[in-house]
Amino acid sequence: MNKPTNNFYNEVKEILAQARNRAFSAVNTAMVEAYWLVGKRIVEEEQKGEERAAYGEKILQSLSKELTVEFGKGFSYANLRNFRQFFLTYPEIEKCYALRSNLTWTHHRLIMRVESLVAREYYLKECAGQNWSTRTLERNINTFYYQRILTSKSTALSKQEPVDEQFLVTDFIKDPYIFEFLNISQPATASENEIETALIGNLQQFLLELGKGFSFVARQMRISTETDHFYIDLVFYNYLLKCFVLIDLKTGKLTHQDIGQMDMYRRMYDDLKRPVGDNPTVGIILCTEKSETVVKYSVMNDSPQLFATKYLPFLPTEAELIAEIEREKRRLKIENYGE
Repeated sequence: MNKPTNNFYNEVKEILAQARNRAFSAVNTAMVEAYWLVGKRIVEEEQKGEERAAYGEKILQSLSKELTVEFGKGFSYANLRNFRQFFLTYPEIEKCYALRSNLTWTHHRLIMRVESLVAREYYLKECAGQNWSTRTLERNINTFYYQRILTSKSTALSKQEPVDEQFLVTDFIKDPYIFEFLNISQPATASENEIETALIGNLQQFLLELGKGFSFVARQMRISTETDHFYIDLVFYNYLLKCFVLIDLKTGKLTHQDIGQMDMYRRMYDDLKRPVGDNPTVGIILCTEKSETVVKYSVMNDSPQLFATKYLPFLPTEAELIAEIEREKRRLKIENYGE
């Protein structure tokens, strides 16, 4: 008598796993929609009272007691306030339907607290498209992931429309990058090699910070000419940009020699490694201190494929991070408008 094959068992397991996933998705979709509808009903009821603030508080308190008796946990006063805020954040039912399927209630609860409408739209799109976990989403919101993308707040760069391309290189560059997952205390005294080793040791988190489309290729990749050998710190490939991305780590202040070296690496990589049909190689210098004067009067100022950005091996305070972002915004505005 023939025994079932492993392939048979695996196929049956896959059928059941897919069914469970569909069931979970259906339940999640129904609950997200229900929370939106409850929030809508709360707002409608609040509008009946003359002193809406006081009346609204009473509604939430009494409704919480009623629902907890009937349905158990999950309907606290705080949660009902979240339902109310969910409706106020997305008051159009069509928008709610568009958002509900891919994200859990926890995702929505985090995103709706983002003040900027544009930033909320970005997190909704990226979270669903990149399958961010709630932990990843929370980390990205807390570290101003959206605001750190150079083009997100650069008026001049946002005017550049891609021609026959879905993405711009600048859509993938942040300033600063934050590597708090390395657990390096402040002030940072680690060497370039130690930071490089730590990044590779935390490759999954590093890739999440780099953004969508990145895959790791090599560390200390050697490229050789007839007479010399050169070593690139880190090499990645971005399948959305369809190009290689070279990264050079610097623990000190950016110099024109650093820029010249990366420009040479990028050109050599194009000549020696770039496949036919790929876009030009991108070079990123990650440094702890960036000189705007050096950037302005170097080849970087004329090359759309070269970038120098800061990296922080620790998590700054919110005020420090906002200050960094504002400085970068001013620099981009000055460079692009000559102000």
